[in-house]
Amino acid sequence: MHWKTPALAALLAVAFLAGPALAECEPGAKIDATTADWARKKAETAGYRQLKGWKKGCDSVWHAEGTKAGTPVRVLVTPQGQVMEEGN
Repeated sequence: MHWKTPALAALLAVAFLAGPALAECEPGAKIDATTADWARKKAETAGYRQLKGWKKGCDSVWHAEGTKAGTPVRVLVTPQGQVMEEGN
């Protein structure tokens, strides 16, 4: 009987943490199966380094901060694998 309390607490914590991220997307939004590791490899191949803070948008575009040629940049990776700097 005592295992129910920690299990419920863990379930609520996961729901709480996942809730805001899911709430930002429109109902029925189809997010693809690409991973942060996939996006990181694409960005590194394009010359970006020190990549961190990966976040995936409702449009399945990955966003991160990093450097290119020693200059800090914000980079994005589209679902098709295109890598570019944000704002360009």
